[in-house]
Amino acid sequence: MPNVLTLLHAAVERNPSQDALMWKEDGHYHKMTYDVLWQRAQSFAYGLKQLGVRPGGKVALLANNSPAWAIGDVGIMMAGAVSVPIYPTLTAAQIDFILQNADVEVILVETEELAEKVRSVATGLLHSIIVIEPNRIESPGVFDYPDFLAMGYEILQQTGPLTAWQEFPAEDLATIVHTSGTTGNPKGVMLTHQNLVANIEAMLSYIPIQSTDITLSYLPLSHILERTCGQFAVLTAGGTIAYAENLTTIAANILEVKPTLMVSVPRLFEKIYDGVQKNIQSSPKSKQQIFAWAVKVGQRHITAPNLFTSMLHPIFDRLVFSKIRDKMGGNIRLLVSGGAALALHVGQFLKMAGIPVAEGYGMTEASPVISTQPFDDIRLGTVGRPLVNVEVKLAEDGELLARGPSIMAGYYKNPEATAATFDEDGWLKTGDIAELHDGYLRIVERKKNILVLATGKNVAPFPIESAMQQSPYISQAVLFGDKRKYITALVVPDFQALTEWAVEEGISTLPTPDLLRHDKIKMLFQSEIDRLLADFAPFERPKKFTLLPRELTLEAGELTATMKVRTHVLQNEYKAEIEAMYAESTDSSANAKQPAY
Repeated sequence: MPNVLTLLHAAVERNPSQDALMWKEDGHYHKMTYDVLWQRAQSFAYGLKQLGVRPGGKVALLANNSPAWAIGDVGIMMAGAVSVPIYPTLTAAQIDFILQNADVEVILVETEELAEKVRSVATGLLHSIIVIEPNRIESPGVFDYPDFLAMGYEILQQTGPLTAWQEFPAEDLATIVHTSGTTGNPKGVMLTHQNLVANIEAMLSYIPIQSTDITLSYLPLSHILERTCGQFAVLTAGGTIAYAENLTTIAANILEVKPTLMVSVPRLFEKIYDGVQKNIQSSPKSKQQIFAWAVKVGQRHITAPNLFTSMLHPIFDRLVFSKIRDKMGGNIRLLVSGGAALALHVGQFLKMAGIPVAEGYGMTEASPVISTQPFDDIRLGTVGRPLVNVEVKLAEDGELLARGPSIMAGYYKNPEATAATFDEDGWLKTGDIAELHDGYLRIVERKKNILVLATGKNVAPFPIESAMQQSPYISQAVLFGDKRKYITALVVPDFQALTEWAVEEGISTLPTPDLLRHDKIKMLFQSEIDRLLADFAPFERPKKFTLLPRELTLEAGELTATMKVRTHVLQNEYKAEIEAMYAESTDSSANAKQPAY
């Protein structure tokens, strides 16, 4: 298939009356078929042409997931233009940078507020703004989405369907996707139609999506993981995409939609795991014992099954694990995890619960999937096999290198950064330290995240942070220690679990800052860290930790849209707390275990 549109049109032709999109409105889910999606995308494309958008022109999408996002995305491609997705949670300055960097001339926004934000920063750049929700802006160049579609539909009726898309070359630029900017300004990754098509087709050979599949879409479509895997791959296969209302309604929407598969970052799966653990902890002792037996048998059944586990596992599955599947709608056959590393214990738990997780690995520059678990051979603790059309190798320092038809064309208007991202032989430098065994990849750590202690020891933070987060009292943990004598940690408590524990200890009436400084709290967290990190080398364990008084948030700039921690932001925001953990250190106290609070 030469371009993304030919993939999608093939699905339209196979079953035009199949449900393509579902969305919640007026208290219930509505549906849109493939032929209607295609027709509205054609109308959108004609509307863009009426606004003067020419092939190669840049059109931005600044909205949450919705049918309008998908229609706009496909319509932009039909017009031969280049889509530029932008997270709606970004600040005005960040939005301005992307608009300027990508030379955007038209933008689709969700709300009047976003339209005003764009108008305040994009002076002299944009000539048209299309607003999805009703708005009160009366200004030349500002269009209501329904009116814009109607304008395009009228041209479609008069002129007939667009067909030029059938001849769009594979090397044409399809989209510019900006990196999350964990360090510095984001870079505009140029992905061609060939890049996307190669990634979609190769991924579907490992994860066979069916026309009967329904996925619940909640990750931002501005992120290439959701867009390639959760949108284009599902539509190519003829499946149905249901949109979650928002991040707070995912649990309820799952029960309404009853999805068969989902694409997610690990944070959702961690919350499912944590929710089960909290529910069990508050249950009667008899129920806790049954759960413990179920987990013990389940672990043995997925690692070394025998006649004993084969007999008992179905019983415990009915008593325990089926209840977990019911909370996921009862129809889940596969979860796809990407965007960050999945903790092994979470993957193991979901597998024993009959909810397999296919963890993958990639980056925006690779469209994004480099490797993923084949559906029929999932190996936990790895990120699967490289896609059939992607070559990988390890550099001398262990950095993973990749090349293939899904690797980006480069960074838009940034040849220096492009050159720095490829080696002299044209291999993409991923920046990740990896291992390759029996054809399966394991990611050790981000190369730039490796902490090199003043003693010369190297520490990979993720395994330690992941182990700490197995505590029911720890929501997030971030390690520090580069060029220092020892490791320290910023720890975000699980405030619900901590409050329940504080009630039992009779200290729950204290204000949060005083509670976090209480000796009993310090002892609780130290004992949890000691317990969970017992198998790590002494130099890998945090000698001191600081308890933070609130969760890390996207709004504060501490997390990316895919819930990755922006460590450099925390280093600045909590500079005083981090320095305090090193201020009193002496060689004689190097083995002391004293929390900062």
